[in-house]
Amino acid sequence: MKKLKLAFISVLFFLFPIIAFSQGVKQNNVWEPFRFFIGKWTGTNTGQSGNGTYERTYQFVLNNRFIEVRNKSTYPPTVKNPKGEVHEDIGYISYDKGRKKFVLRQFHVEGFVNQYVLDSISQDKKAIMFTSEAIENIASGWRAKESYQLLNDSTFIESFELAEPKGAFEVYSKATLKRSKN
Repeated sequence: MKKLKLAFISVLFFLFPIIAFSQGVKQNNVWEPFRFFIGKWTGTNTGQSGNGTYERTYQFVLNNRFIEVRNKSTYPPTVKNPKGEVHEDIGYISYDKGRKKFVLRQFHVEGFVNQYVLDSISQDKKAIMFTSEAIENIASGWRAKESYQLLNDSTFIESFELAEPKGAFEVYSKATLKRSKN
């Protein structure tokens, strides 16, 4: 009986690192559609706030369980907006194992909190779309979309769309971002 117990413990001791490693591999593989974004980005934007510049970083955080997105958009003064505008937001992409879906949560300097769920990833992995499932601190019924079109190894286009209650989506802003650093 002791030999059987010792053999069982030995097998567990041998298998535990393999099981733990495979769980880590599974966790890391889930991020494959988003690895492209990891790094520092700069870009330009056009939209309802005018023409502006972007600074953005994507990085793994908290034991590679989340991707943190930090964004700063700067719009210089214009006739319509004499003071200009600086917009900042922080977002987190997570993987909801229960729903088997990616979730993007954004926290905006204006007080909005947008929670999106991944709507689609194209077969070639070059088009990604998130659609809001909740937006805090805005009138009920508003919806939002974040879409990313990967153009090449160092450039992507982001479109942000809004829809009033019962209205159609309209592009609020469109940005072209280029990799500045990995």
